[in-house]
Amino acid sequence: MKDQERKLSDYIDRLNAEMMPEEDENSASSPELRELYRTVKQIRSLRETAMPGPDFPQKLARSVASGQLTRRSPDRKRQWSWLIGMVSAAALLALLITFVIPLGRDNVVSAMEKAYMEVGAYHGTLEVVETAANGESDMQAKWDVWADQAGHYYVKGLEGANRDIVTVNNGQSKWQIQPDREQVQIFPTLPDAYRFQFELGNEIQQAKQAQSVKVVGEETISGRKASVVEVTPKGGLPYRIWVDEQTNLPLRKQTAMQHAIQYTYTYSQIDFADAIPQALISYRLPDGFAEINTNPEQIANDLDEAQEIAGFRPLESKTVPSGYVQDRLAVVPDQGMTRIYYRDPSRNHQVMSQQSRAAGEFKPDSNALLGRTDGSPVEILSPVANDSSVSSIRWRQDGYEFKVAGDASLDDLAAFAQGLMSAPLEMPAVNKQTAEPQVKVPYDLDVEKGDQRNADAGSSPWKLDPVFVAQVFVSLQMSPGGISGDYPIAMKDLEVSDNDGTKAIVTVNNEKAPSKRVYLAKLVRQDASGIWTVVGYDPR
Repeated sequence: MKDQERKLSDYIDRLNAEMMPEEDENSASSPELRELYRTVKQIRSLRETAMPGPDFPQKLARSVASGQLTRRSPDRKRQWSWLIGMVSAAALLALLITFVIPLGRDNVVSAMEKAYMEVGAYHGTLEVVETAANGESDMQAKWDVWADQAGHYYVKGLEGANRDIVTVNNGQSKWQIQPDREQVQIFPTLPDAYRFQFELGNEIQQAKQAQSVKVVGEETISGRKASVVEVTPKGGLPYRIWVDEQTNLPLRKQTAMQHAIQYTYTYSQIDFADAIPQALISYRLPDGFAEINTNPEQIANDLDEAQEIAGFRPLESKTVPSGYVQDRLAVVPDQGMTRIYYRDPSRNHQVMSQQSRAAGEFKPDSNALLGRTDGSPVEILSPVANDSSVSSIRWRQDGYEFKVAGDASLDDLAAFAQGLMSAPLEMPAVNKQTAEPQVKVPYDLDVEKGDQRNADAGSSPWKLDPVFVAQVFVSLQMSPGGISGDYPIAMKDLEVSDNDGTKAIVTVNNEKAPSKRVYLAKLVRQDASGIWTVVGYDPR
């Protein structure tokens, strides 16, 4: 992409955003740019052109016949020349913007989103290359990939550690064919922790949530002209994706260099279809292979049969969101657990309603948002980036533990949950926490940003857990010289008493600890992948 085109695009974007351009018609170094900047400003100051009325052709014919158009004064001719020149410049600029100037942030993302919505399924050869800081590269893997918008996929290893291994999830079942062991493993479909890298829908969603997105160049990838787009996530290092100019879909992704390693994911070949071929996502046990079933579900025909197997009659949600229909009923006999599955065919969403007898202490996940129902805690978990597409809501009532989970929105899950609860569901309000710590703990935001980048690269995962962060903080209070061996404060002594997703309070249930409450916040990135930072505490 030419430098002048990029500058003109930035100039137009900043004017549209009511921001001061970095350079204008007075400061630009190029005469051509100065003229273009001046033209843009003139066109923006023009009123909308009044279109001629339906009788314009007749009036024009009468004017020509009477000779009126030939009796214009020189001044009038100059005015017409100026207007024609401006209209020509406007038309030229419109063509330049439409066909030459790269799309701005919102246009890039919306174009990808719109293009992806028109894709039923895609099929490609995905290559993964690892590059070291010294420039040496090595092919890590190559996969044959089929995927669709519903989250169904067929992935076969062509090269690398997973060569010849096939993993399939068709929404109803999930299995992995392992030819070297001559076996097929059956897994539950929910939750699905296995997601292959560089799913198109996931990449578009990440770009949509990024802090900034901008086009920085053009290249040819796999024989296709592509725009090079730099994506800066909130609190993370910039990375790049290459967007096919013809389809407006990503072809390549290159991560930031972290810990002297960089990964590049490329679809060396990609095409599109209405759906994944049924033969690929239909389960069949190959001849001579053993089936290892790690999915303990047993299908039940109705609630009576489920009650006979599980020992209790499962509740059905009284508030099923519009579009959902009951898909199947299953029982996990050895756990005394029932599962009712619902599906929304129009959006390809699946929700599972699970019920079992309560056992032991109910302890919410340390990363969960905390709601309430009838005075009891409700665990609310949203997906962690690149890990799972499943959200869940879990609680206890009347001696039973309930859980609704699925790849649907939290609003849909909350509706299912409310239809099972005996009291209203109180969802946590973001930033509702008003309590202030008695002692504030200073922090360095630049250090926290570095820790966030480390967590993104797989280092310091403990900073993603508010309980672990609180444990380290309190332990260092008790052992300021450093921690050797076991932590002086145990995890079982720590309890999340409040968490709205961006702020949390951890209560310390140990009389020997100098703090009775630790206050934490997500300072760099306020989503499921953001790290926690101690911002204060209450002395015991």
